[in-house]
Amino acid sequence: MAARTSGRTSVAIPQLAWSDVRPAAIVLVSGTEVILADRAIRMLRDTLKTEDPSLEVSDIEADGYAPGELLTLASPSLFDEPRLIRVSNVEKCTDVFLEEMLAYLSSPADDTYVVLRHNGGVRGKKLLDAVRAGTGGGIEIVCAELKKDSDKYAFAVAEFTMAGRRITNGALRAVVAAFQDDLSELANACQQLISDSSAEITEATVEKYYGGRVETNAFKVADAAIAGRHGEALTLLRHALSTGADPVPVVAAFAMKMRAMARVSGARGGSGQIAGALGLAPWQVERAQRDLAGWTDEGLGRTIEVLAETDASVKGAGRDPVFALERMVGVVAHRGAL
Repeated sequence: MAARTSGRTSVAIPQLAWSDVRPAAIVLVSGTEVILADRAIRMLRDTLKTEDPSLEVSDIEADGYAPGELLTLASPSLFDEPRLIRVSNVEKCTDVFLEEMLAYLSSPADDTYVVLRHNGGVRGKKLLDAVRAGTGGGIEIVCAELKKDSDKYAFAVAEFTMAGRRITNGALRAVVAAFQDDLSELANACQQLISDSSAEITEATVEKYYGGRVETNAFKVADAAIAGRHGEALTLLRHALSTGADPVPVVAAFAMKMRAMARVSGARGGSGQIAGALGLAPWQVERAQRDLAGWTDEGLGRTIEVLAETDASVKGAGRDPVFALERMVGVVAHRGAL
């Protein structure tokens, strides 16, 4: 990977996604997304354990570091087992840790892998700059917040793949739609499905566990309305509200689907090509293309305006959020007509 410049810092090491983690003498795991960082570090440990079951794993807290701790753990053992040293809280590191870690970079121990977990901030920048400049022969695993829907879908795919479990495309879409606003909840949902289901995970499985979740109900309302099934959409809406659904995520579900439709409208090319250009998953493009049947650009524009009005209304700008929701459903079901 060619060096690049980030601000004033020259980055001369590979910068990889969490799912591409691999062994290296120094592995800098940076970024604020704790779930991704934990997954990357676990994957690295599992990889090293598979290569050599005698792997010795140790942990250091950089903010409570004892002088000489790193060198002691990195020293060759009697039987020369490979070592994995996981260092947490590097963004809060002591001056002693910073000094000893910088010295260690100049001559990393053989068969030793040091993971530096840095959660963000300026503390420890001198160490990060040294690692990124190539000192120690390391790599960086970037664990930034997942914002694109396609990235969240890829995360869920990886959860089931790593567990060796089969899940249908429909079930994947359902679980991601239900928990897309919180990655930790999405991760927990995936793990529950993995641990509690012995057979292939289907849409029926997801419905069994999470059918009562607000967002899932909200998407059912949105699907019916966008397809023009006004009566069904109203029935689903009233049922969702009567069982405790909050109006805000109901509007959010409509907004997410309508935004995808607006972005895909007029796009040319295959679903994969469009997905790459728009930052969506191919299945999201295909679904949006199906949802666009019968819609005009004018109808899309008017509906998006109504969604914005409804969003404001359910967040306190209006007196009757239920009326606002029912009006929104009607506008969507009639492709933007009032």
